[in-house]
Amino acid sequence: MPKKKKPDFNKPKEALVQETTDTGVDILQKNGNMLHIYSDRTYFNLPLVVIAGRPNVGKSTLFNRFMKKRVAIVDPTPGVTRDPVESTAFIEGHPVHLMDTGGFKLDRDIGTMEAVMDELVVQKSLEMLKRADLILFLMEAGTITGEDEEFIQLLRPYWNKVIAAVNKTEGGKKIDEAYNFMKYGFQDLLFISADHGDNISELSNAIVNHLDFSAVTEGQPENPIRIAILGKPNTGKSTLSNCLTHTQDSIVSDYAGTTRDVVEGSFRYNDQSFIVLDTAGIRRKAKVKENVEYYSVNRAIKALDDCDIVFLMIDAQEGLAEQDKKICQLAFEHGRGIIFVLNKWDTQDKDRKTFKKAEENIKIMFGQMNWAPILPLSAKNGDGIKQLMDTAIELYTQLNRKIDTASLNTALKDWLFKFPPPATKTMHFHIRYMVQTSMNPVSFLIFATRPDCVPATYVTYLKNRIRDDLGFNKIPVQLELKASRQKWENREKE
Repeated sequence: MPKKKKPDFNKPKEALVQETTDTGVDILQKNGNMLHIYSDRTYFNLPLVVIAGRPNVGKSTLFNRFMKKRVAIVDPTPGVTRDPVESTAFIEGHPVHLMDTGGFKLDRDIGTMEAVMDELVVQKSLEMLKRADLILFLMEAGTITGEDEEFIQLLRPYWNKVIAAVNKTEGGKKIDEAYNFMKYGFQDLLFISADHGDNISELSNAIVNHLDFSAVTEGQPENPIRIAILGKPNTGKSTLSNCLTHTQDSIVSDYAGTTRDVVEGSFRYNDQSFIVLDTAGIRRKAKVKENVEYYSVNRAIKALDDCDIVFLMIDAQEGLAEQDKKICQLAFEHGRGIIFVLNKWDTQDKDRKTFKKAEENIKIMFGQMNWAPILPLSAKNGDGIKQLMDTAIELYTQLNRKIDTASLNTALKDWLFKFPPPATKTMHFHIRYMVQTSMNPVSFLIFATRPDCVPATYVTYLKNRIRDDLGFNKIPVQLELKASRQKWENREKE
């Protein structure tokens, strides 16, 4: 009987989110037609709901509950969320553009970088209040703080689009204290528990009743190219994300570790839709001390599951580090297209020799990845964006290329003729045929009589031929071998 796996208590635990079933609703549109909403379809012109409040009142927990999955990082540390985290949520079957914002924090250590970050977070949160169709103001049951009162004053100009909720009242806890918030004259005040789910249904109904869904339209399903921007801290990931989306959604600062959640943005280039994932900087495991950074790094790595192409950001001033190799290895293992982006190139000499030297350094460190494009960029000035995006489209085309089996085996026959497999008395095998098993990631399967006898050097030869002859010259290619004594021609006749 196999041993039961012991839990790893070194890893911080995240709160569980209760799953619910979304059945969909009918919405009356401006043209008088009825639109039935399905939770697995794409919709446009969604009303924007912004969750706001002081730090540590449970905004991210509530955001995750509405999303029915963990999206925003949840941790007891105040001020975890910095950049706005947004996505489409279905609340009571209605699609809304839901946004989690950073906390409104007054108590600061003046003169520190944390104080500067707190100010940037507050300014970003206030910007989102102006854009919101509905502000969900979240407070915590207990003593009313100065931050609560000041934030309430800032909300007065938007009073007609505010719903107030007092969190952490599970099982009626601290209800008497929660009633003290009624003196501020909220039109709607609900007592909820984002963690336990108390009165979330009532809050959901209040949100839906305050919103206008008449402009919502169903969009045609698109397959956007999904780009994850990865790298060490402070390499310019957020600057590039803002440059691509023409927004300031990601907070940009010289303070390493500014980004914590994965900030998702969208844009179009050459009539192609893109989604960009701005991730937290990935440091060496030994340097990750805080729970928050543990979650941030995990989110950044998980972005590899959700992307097609990785922009690996390298600071041109600092050059390569061992951590870049580890990030690149993760991207390679996921079969993602990889572009080495030498950012802050505006600080380097513009002559060809400088770039040639930087290019050679990358090829030395990543000896098995000579196929990956290397591009200079200044995200701050926007220099090199066109070449970067054209290359991304080229990589995406290669990732989704499918070679029919007949053409593939015609090419294989030619490769075997030009460079026959090595054979000795002890090492003798026949390569029968090859099939492409998947796209994005691109993977091939070769059938051979004795696959264990095929030398690694010959497998590398076949990989190189696939790249050079079949149009996969800028992406990773996976090649597996499997035992078979049957020829392709005989297999076709059956």
